[in-house]
Formats: sequence, structure tokens, C-alpha cells
Amino acid sequence: METNEDHKMSLTEHLIELRKRIFRIIIILLIGFGVCYYYKDLVFDIITKPLTRVLPKNGYLIYTGLTEAFFVYMKLAFFASLIITSPFILYQIWKFISPGLLLKEKKYVVPFVLSSTLLFTGGVLFGYFIVLPPAFEFFVSFNNQYLQAMISFGDYLSLFVTFLLGFGLSFELPIFIFFLAKLGIVNAKMLSKQRRYAILIIFIVAAILTPSPDALSQILMAIPLMFLYEISIFVARFAAKKKVNSENKEQ
Repeated sequence: METNEDHKMSLTEHLIELRKRIFRIIIILLIGFGVCYYYKDLVFDIITKPLTRVLPKNGYLIYTGLTEAFFVYMKLAFFASLIITSPFILYQIWKFISPGLLLKEKKYVVPFVLSSTLLFTGGVLFGYFIVLPPAFEFFVSFNNQYLQAMISFGDYLSLFVTFLLGFGLSFELPIFIFFLAKLGIVNAKMLSKQRRYAILIIFIVAAILTPSPDALSQILMAIPLMFLYEISIFVARFAAKKKVNSENKEQ
């Protein structure tokens, strides 16, 4: 019978492995950064589209500091690099934690990387296409003959990145629940019983993460999170069954 004892690594080996994985992540991020910075104007058009499409005629983004535009473009390229290299980053994270897993547990590497990437990307795309446009339209709606929007590119990018990263990470909920269930920390019955409190927490999180105070944006964020919570209950039930079957085979 295979146990984790057979795969124990010393502290030095863990640190060497961690350094190797971090080094590879940094390298791929730098390569992605270089590509994204080369196409920075295209990336700029894509990232600012949710706002520019609702700006009034002749509306535009501004920068107020001499070096602001340069550093904002750097942040823009880094964020885009983080998105496009996320499958490789998730794979490196899995490879770091895999030595502590049993051989039969390591088979989850492909489902983990694929599902994590799809959920993260799905969260980012949902925020980009569904939630941000009405949110920005709400903000720009205050424009009139006395008030004209002069939006800083730096402020916009910070809001954009914070919001979409929050959405992407929130969509990882089923993966997070799966591992908690595998560790025996949560189970499907517990999640079902605490559903009402989970819904309350989801709406609080949605209120914090949404960039506008209107109820529509908060509901648009809360609905997929509630759906993902229900999926998480199913995932927890699946993880528990796999754990029981595994234990029965070992006996």
C-alpha cells in the first residue's frame, strides 16, 4: 500500500522545488509580458473597451503624471500576461504540491489544471462581458452639460484588474471546496445546511467587489456565485464518495 511516507521530502528539497517552480513561473510571466507589451495598443483597446463604448462622444481617458502612462502600460502588460499564462502557472503550482500526494491522487493534475483555468477564465470573461459594461454605463450616466468625465487611465486599470481578478478567483470556488472535502474539512451535508448563510456572504462579497453601488451589478455577480456554490455541494459529495471508495479499496 502506498502512503505519503514514501514520498516525504526534506525541508531543503522542498525549498529547492519551490525555487524551481517560482523560477519557471517568473520566466513564463516575463515572456508573456514581453509579448503583451509589444502588442500593448491592442491589449489597451481590449481592456478599455467596456468603458470606451459607453463614454460620451469625444470622451477619452487621461493621464496626469509624466510617467503614469508608461507604468500603467507596464501594469497592463503584466495583467494580460498573468491571464494568458495562467494554465502554465496552475500546472507549476500543482507540480509543487504533487510530491506530497499519493500516486493515485496525482492523476488529478489534468482535471485540476483544465478546470482551474476554465473557471478562472470564465470568471474573467463573465465580468468583462456581463458585469462591467452596465456598471460603467451607470458611472458615465452622470455626465451632463455641467459634469464631464475625465477618467484617469491608471484609476481605471486598477479598478478593472481588481474587479476581474476578484471574479476569476471567486469562480475557483468548486476547486477550493473539492480540496477541503478531500481533507475532510467540509462535506456536502454541511454546505447544504449552511446555504442561507452562504448566500448572505455571497451578496456581501458581491457588494464589496462590484465597482458600482447599483443593485444590478451586485446581482449579476451574486447569481453565478450562488450557482457555483450549488456546484460545490455536488463536488463535495463527489469528493467524499471518491475518498470512501479509496479507503474501502485499501482495507
